[in-house]
Amino acid sequence: MSFFSKQFIDVIQWTETGDSVLAWRFPFEDQEIQTGGKLTVRDSQLAVFVNEGRIADVFGPGLYTLSTQTLPLLTNLMNWDKAFKSPFKSDVYFFSSRLRMDQKWGTATPITIRDREFGAVRMRAYGIYAYRIGDPRIFYQKVSGSRGVYLVSELEGQLRNTIVGQMTDALANANVNFLDMAGSQQHLAQTMLAALRPLFGELGLSLESFVVESISLPEELQKILDQRIGMNMIGDMNRYTQFQVAQSMPIAAANEGGGAAGIGAGLGAGMVMAQQMMNAMKPAAPTEPASKAPAASAAPAAGGATKFCLNCGKPIPKPARFCPECGGAQQ
Repeated sequence: MSFFSKQFIDVIQWTETGDSVLAWRFPFEDQEIQTGGKLTVRDSQLAVFVNEGRIADVFGPGLYTLSTQTLPLLTNLMNWDKAFKSPFKSDVYFFSSRLRMDQKWGTATPITIRDREFGAVRMRAYGIYAYRIGDPRIFYQKVSGSRGVYLVSELEGQLRNTIVGQMTDALANANVNFLDMAGSQQHLAQTMLAALRPLFGELGLSLESFVVESISLPEELQKILDQRIGMNMIGDMNRYTQFQVAQSMPIAAANEGGGAAGIGAGLGAGMVMAQQMMNAMKPAAPTEPASKAPAASAAPAAGGATKFCLNCGKPIPKPARFCPECGGAQQ
């Protein structure tokens, strides 16, 4: 019965049932194709005719009748001079030429590059890409081979690692600071597209699009960057401290024993803290001889009442109307 059933196989076609298959071999009985068989290749497909382990021809979309006229290369190779009057053993492989979209890539570990502003920086990147089978002959010879089914998932690891390897070189040669990369993602994507297309082509694939969705720092480095951005946003530390002290005045007045004493203590402490922070941020001044130090910088008498300068926060005599340190007027 199997002998008779295979004599009536005259339609060779493939209807895809999902997105997971890249290549599929038509299941012939005893690998025998009858002369006059009809081969149907749809718009989203390509077909490869293989005889005795060698590719005889590649078919694009259309309807074909398998004969010596259809396969001139096979006729020359095998000396078919009897017009296929007996079955011949061969295979037909179908390849899905549709776009494989929304294929995700990303750096499993951070990439370390040199940055002109921060020095060495570790970065992460991720995005999507789309590809399709461009040359089924190369794909059959180098990737899918004689397997009955070849799946998209079997190719993902190879493509993702290829992309990450090229991304390292692209980021290193971008010559763009990390803070400016957000505005250069489109340019980086185009650079990656040009660099990856030849590598995909070696596998019989055509890379159609490449998108860089995000470039970011690891979490621990992102926290440090946020702190630096916050310091830059504060700007003038003295003005920021005065603002903070003004904000704390209502809280100090509401506390037990508050009022003028609480406000004055808070104001003085805030000024002293601000002065210390500003001094810590300034470069160290060269040491001058003790004989040249101004006499006005001497501390007030130990027994006299003192208060804090409203401008620099230094302790000064209570009756003083001007600060001997900074010259600021006092109330």
